Amino acid sequence: MNLNPLFPALDLQEDAARALADDLRTRIDVLQTQLRQAELRLEHLAITRETIAGLADRIPAQSPDPSGSLELPEHADYPRILAVFNDTTGPLRARDLCQALDFELLPKHIERTRAKMKRLVTLGILTEAEPGTFSIKQ
Repeated sequence: MNLNPLFPALDLQEDAARALADDLRTRIDVLQTQLRQAELRLEHLAITRETIAGLADRIPAQSPDPSGSLELPEHADYPRILAVFNDTTGPLRARDLCQALDFELLPKHIERTRAKMKRLVTLGILTEAEPGTFSIKQ
């Protein structure tokens, strides 16, 4: 039996397997680089979290303005938002406030209104008793 014709076929298969192995090695190198970058980012975030947690007890808590003269952000909607809350007895959601202010009930308007309400929470003017439910601070 003559085995000489089999060698070219084996050469072709070896070349294909070698090319596949080289391609896989290259992809593994790329993935290892991406993994190292992601792990480094996670390490930096952990350090940042630790640093912030360590500083949190050193930062004085903000107390509301004792003079009662709260400064609203400069936007025409904020006095209107407070007027709606002053005329309402219960808590409001962003959608309810949009209706009261005659805004179109589009997601972008509702989200902007919710962001303004959250800003008023950080200023100590509103409270958020439940997620998404806001009322005027007593």
